[in-house]
Amino acid sequence: MLSLSACSWFGGKSPERDSQRASETYYQLGIRYMDLNKLEEARENLERAIDEDSDNAKAHNALAFLYERLRQYDEAEDEYETALSIKPDDFGTQNNLGRFRCEHGGEAGKGLALLAKAADNPLNDRQWLALTNAGRCEMARGRMAEAETFFRKALDLNKAYAPALAAMQKISYQKNDLWPAKAFLARYLSVAQPTPETLFIGYHTERALGNRAPAEEYRTLLLEKFPSSSEAKKIRSAQK
Repeated sequence: MLSLSACSWFGGKSPERDSQRASETYYQLGIRYMDLNKLEEARENLERAIDEDSDNAKAHNALAFLYERLRQYDEAEDEYETALSIKPDDFGTQNNLGRFRCEHGGEAGKGLALLAKAADNPLNDRQWLALTNAGRCEMARGRMAEAETFFRKALDLNKAYAPALAAMQKISYQKNDLWPAKAFLARYLSVAQPTPETLFIGYHTERALGNRAPAEEYRTLLLEKFPSSSEAKKIRSAQK
């Protein structure tokens, strides 16, 4: 009787806590469905998570990212802003909304300010992600020196982050720094699969260095793996 009484006394449930638990469950399901590329199921579960707890910032952030994938950019921006209003210091949302504003919102300055907050937060264990997004933002604005600074800072924190390595390959090649471009590609290929762009730049880098064998290797790989890419079409056009 004592045990049952104790359970009854301490086991009382709050409706608010139940809603928060249900919201978390729906959020986790939504993330799992998104990882499986089942986007409609992901949307339904994330919306249920928000119905259960409208203050679930993680669910708003995830739903915003899903809307981006669906190219519903107005809805994505609304959800990101809601998430940030709930948790203004959340570096995950700062990173996502900052990147979004650079890519879709036409507000690069505001985007960079949010990315800077995320990158400067010592509690953020993925500062390199915000730094890379800031570098991409600056690249899109044609500010290559500023972009390079961000990418190098990102690689100082995560030497194997493939997007930053690919970006540094491209910047190095554009500056005619051929040996660094070659080195960044080697580092990239040690951690990630090639893309049409990395192979295309690698091909031109090796040609410029006079290295015919590796140039031919990159050319062949590009044409075989990505025959429909714009880079492959450029290679074929140049050979005519």
